[in-house]
Amino acid sequence: MLYQDLNTLPEILQAVERMGFTQMTEVQEKAIPVMQAGKDIIAKAPTGTGKTCAFGIPVIEKLDRTAAWPQAVILAPTRELAQQIAQDLRDLAHFLPDVRIACVYGGANMARQTEQLKKGCQIVVATPGRLMDHMQHRTIDIRHVTTVVLDEADEMLDMGFYKDVRKIIDSMKARKTLAMFSATISREVMDIGWLYQRDAEEITVQPVKASAPKITQYQLHTTGRNKLADLTDLIIKKDYKRVMVFCNTRYTTAMLTNQLARCGFVVDCLHGDLSQADRNKIMASFREGKLAVLVATDVAARGIDVEDVDAVFNYDLPPSNEYYTHRIGRTGRAGKEGVSYILYTDEDKKRLDEMLRLTRNTAIPVSWNEKGELVEGQVQKHDFQIRQYF
Repeated sequence: MLYQDLNTLPEILQAVERMGFTQMTEVQEKAIPVMQAGKDIIAKAPTGTGKTCAFGIPVIEKLDRTAAWPQAVILAPTRELAQQIAQDLRDLAHFLPDVRIACVYGGANMARQTEQLKKGCQIVVATPGRLMDHMQHRTIDIRHVTTVVLDEADEMLDMGFYKDVRKIIDSMKARKTLAMFSATISREVMDIGWLYQRDAEEITVQPVKASAPKITQYQLHTTGRNKLADLTDLIIKKDYKRVMVFCNTRYTTAMLTNQLARCGFVVDCLHGDLSQADRNKIMASFREGKLAVLVATDVAARGIDVEDVDAVFNYDLPPSNEYYTHRIGRTGRAGKEGVSYILYTDEDKKRLDEMLRLTRNTAIPVSWNEKGELVEGQVQKHDFQIRQYF
């Protein structure tokens, strides 16, 4: 279905065209009419399928733009995702200057957010913890909120926000609709649905070729001593301009960033110890193409939607199968093809095979030949020699 055939405000259609979209994704085509009809919805859809537009368009078109109080609340599990959603909503409301959107999240200045809320807004995008802070300090008025959206509901509830989400929803006495968008339908997601939704429309978008990111996955056998050299060789020889490298700990992230900087890469890192201002600055540099390499912990795996990420590297094997899916989903965005690599050691092999089997992914084995070229095929067992970085 084309956006021009959608029954919505002409200003929204103009904004969608400005954003470069012409044809709706499956989740948008299924979810928008349901939300326009004022029904509760629970949508299971893979990451990167355009869920923000799916709930953003009906939320914006239903606003009373003459009122300056919150009428819709969008909850997200992470600061990065909240910021991304808020920016996408501002893009959708580009030609509706009287639509005001506030974004509140932990790690940022509470007083500044309070001032932003005092100026008035119709939509609040928030992480649960920080929204609870504003509710407790009475710095936000949620008496008129009629629409609540939980984005990445499974991740949010799995992160321990279940009680906060319930308190938030219970406090919204004027609520009419609850929409949940989730990659998986966990027990916690079902519990929220049973408690707060009435005759919810269930939507499922299968990760078929039409919507699934086109990501070619590779696995490269390495050793602890050779891992850095393998990573740098892959980036240089494949001429990747913008890549993300995932590590499991803040220490490894910082250490690898320093090593890559010494090797001559324009690199920075993203992890939970950084202030929100630093995180925003780093993400802006990465989006603008000023950074070639972004090294990150899994705090960055969700909510970062950066187009033209050439490749994703799993420097460490992810601690959970779901993290692997979200890591590699940072490439192959907006219908473009992507590439991911897993750098694994002998100790990782059993866990790697299990992870690929359970996530139904296939990673092609690759190795270096005698000419230093990367070739596909079965991993050859041989004695590794320590390789130089360059």
